[in-house]
Amino acid sequence: MFTALAEQLAGTVRRLTGRGVLGESDVTEALREIRRHLLEADVSFEVTRGFVERVRDRAVGVLAVPSVSPGQQVAKLVHDEIAALLGGQRRALDFAPVGPTVILLVGLQGSGKTTTAAKLAARLKREQKAPGLVAADVDRPAAREQLQQLGEQVGVPVFGGREQGAGSGDVVGLVRAALREAEAARCRTVIVDTAGRLQVDDALMDELRALKAAVAPREILLVADGMTGQDAVRIARGFHEAVGLTGVVLTKLDGDARGGAALSIHGVTGVPIVYAGTGERMDALEPFDPVRVAGRILGQGDVVGLVERAQRVVDRAAAERLEQKVRSRKGMDLADFLAALRQMQAMGPLKQVLGLLPGVGTKALQQLPVDDRRIRHVEAIVLSMTPAERANPAILNGSRKLRIAKGSGRPVQEVNRLLEQFDVMRKFMKRM
Repeated sequence: MFTALAEQLAGTVRRLTGRGVLGESDVTEALREIRRHLLEADVSFEVTRGFVERVRDRAVGVLAVPSVSPGQQVAKLVHDEIAALLGGQRRALDFAPVGPTVILLVGLQGSGKTTTAAKLAARLKREQKAPGLVAADVDRPAAREQLQQLGEQVGVPVFGGREQGAGSGDVVGLVRAALREAEAARCRTVIVDTAGRLQVDDALMDELRALKAAVAPREILLVADGMTGQDAVRIARGFHEAVGLTGVVLTKLDGDARGGAALSIHGVTGVPIVYAGTGERMDALEPFDPVRVAGRILGQGDVVGLVERAQRVVDRAAAERLEQKVRSRKGMDLADFLAALRQMQAMGPLKQVLGLLPGVGTKALQQLPVDDRRIRHVEAIVLSMTPAERANPAILNGSRKLRIAKGSGRPVQEVNRLLEQFDVMRKFMKRM
């Protein structure tokens, strides 16, 4: 997320904090750099100008206070203003006190609405909100079938379809019928996946206005592609003026997103970013916290985000068993190592997880020889061993290693290297 921008802004802020004394000329030069970096990241010109002016005005007061480090204070100002640019405070969904909460997902075709609907349903299911999905896209071929498959994948019911008696063009009737069915199924939240177009047109907006009037949604969330830059801001403005958005979900922020959309949408429209899509997996939808994202952009990490991931995917009982095994005289074996490896994989791509640690900059991450395929190779090698071999790697002789190499499809040298690394790690953990 924001790879290039994070590297540039973190470098500029580091140069400020490294100086004991700052003059106005130093701040002006740093702000000129920040302005250039923001514009290169496709941030709106009006948003960039307002950001630089606010930091400059506040920095003048900081420079006049000799008892504090001006570099640190200016760095904090930049962090606070980036957080304000992103919305200031994390904004949670608003749930109805009585009856199902209707969430309308809108956006252009190809922005990831259907996948986001399933991801949001999976998250709300974990939060005990009893979600249901409604397929309201009658134009795109196989749209309902796609949502049905995703719903089965996350274990959430899908409502809506021609078999319910709604005509192929009667979207309002279809959604009303689906909502009645969802209410009968005791769903507490209903996510409506609406149709998209390749561009914002009157027919799309008329359909959304009719839906809004008919079902009175509690939330209208725009699903915007984070890689579209300024186009995402224009699209958000168009949808907001037409139907009144309550929030934005930014998708594809794990790709080569420059960050312009995220840093501009709230500033231009005033609509908060509620969630961010950070991967293809069904659990790769994170609540968007402006303060924490600002910290990531400036290379300060996101320890809270790392802990939340660990709490969500790590089996606490398994972790306690592993700790007891490590503390015992026997120590951990390869079966324990495999269990730990799988829990680490469940947290997501390794570089993404390391990026949440403070002090691990984007440049360092790019240079790290981290390959998630290597972890799968290690898993294949360990799975090719017998339970006795995993429990006691010392019995592995040449013929056994050759069999394991053939079973895993990896060279014998890689099997030897894994065993050497495991032995070093086990000795280190015993000393710890």
